[in-house]
Amino acid sequence: MTGISNSSVSIEALRQGLPALHNKSYFNYGGQGAMPQIALESIVRSYQKIQAVGPFSNSASAWVTHEGEATRRAIAQELGATPATITLTENVSAGCNIALWGIDWRLGDHLLLSDCEHPGIIAATQEIARRFGVEVTTCPLQATLNHGDPVAVIASHLRPSTRLVVLSHILWNTGQVLPLAEIVAACHSYSRDRPVRVLVDAAQSVGVLPLNLPETHVDFYAFTGHKWWCGPEGLGGLYISPEAMKTLHPTFIGWRSITNDATGMPAGWKPDGRRYEVATSAYPLYAGLRESISMHHQFGTSRDRYQRIRTLSQSLWQKLTETPGVVCLQNSPPQAGLVSFQLPGKSHSQLVRFLESRAIVLRSIPNPDCVRACVHYFTLESEVNHLVEAIQQFES
Repeated sequence: MTGISNSSVSIEALRQGLPALHNKSYFNYGGQGAMPQIALESIVRSYQKIQAVGPFSNSASAWVTHEGEATRRAIAQELGATPATITLTENVSAGCNIALWGIDWRLGDHLLLSDCEHPGIIAATQEIARRFGVEVTTCPLQATLNHGDPVAVIASHLRPSTRLVVLSHILWNTGQVLPLAEIVAACHSYSRDRPVRVLVDAAQSVGVLPLNLPETHVDFYAFTGHKWWCGPEGLGGLYISPEAMKTLHPTFIGWRSITNDATGMPAGWKPDGRRYEVATSAYPLYAGLRESISMHHQFGTSRDRYQRIRTLSQSLWQKLTETPGVVCLQNSPPQAGLVSFQLPGKSHSQLVRFLESRAIVLRSIPNPDCVRACVHYFTLESEVNHLVEAIQQFES
């Protein structure tokens, strides 16, 4: 296997620290990653520390502040951003809702979705439409998977009343990687009066793509730690550009959002991404996420890891295209770690159950009806072969 030249630890050594990989072939990182043992242990130690110093003591408060600052720094470094632009959240949905509900919507405003967004995000936009009289429409990005220009499609669906475009950087169902910077440029330049803001569901891109968010000029980028970063569930974040932060109002409000006056009463908002945070969280998860991120650094740079993900996913794609009865959604090798395919005339849910009975874990997707395999950089070529062989057995 090629694609890595400067790793400081072998794939085999890395996998030894991932308990979930010891007894199965795991292809479900787009749903939830395999958390390293060192992250699990750091979470336990953090809970023990809080109890040792007293969970509501000055020492615990100082520790919580330090943990939050350290976690924002670690996340910001991965995104090419500054800690001030990072809001700590529970997951992608929470981050998207902060951006969706923080806009000062007016009757007749327009919100544009792609036709490849997650049901949770679609439901949130439907409620915004009901509550504020916003018109929500979709543009056909799924049709551009193999032919067409997603930038042109989005630009052709913008209107003078468009306030926000919501899309995914990597489409969760087909695996298509969208040209984010070009899309943002088209949205921001559409109107001289005000830019069309762009909210990105980054569930499948953070931990996969090398990122420098300020260079893309994206407004909102919502992500989670529990998928490709392999961190604990319940901790994610939202990047908000400094320009977008000027007009985004807090929706969820608590003591972490505000500054107080001398009498302890609310006096204003925190000056950075903390203004969109709420109150007490599971702070020990912070250390777990940082340990997970640090684990990835042992293997190489973000570009090194991304190159290996592409090499492995393209290997799987090639083998699937050569398997009779299997149709890959993409006509060309995938550009990230999602490989979606179909078995025409066969039940995809039955295939998933068949594979799991053989200790191979992946999932089906309802729209388009397909099976999705997620390949990480520490996936083995032997696992790829094992998956393809099992699919061939199911076909026969």
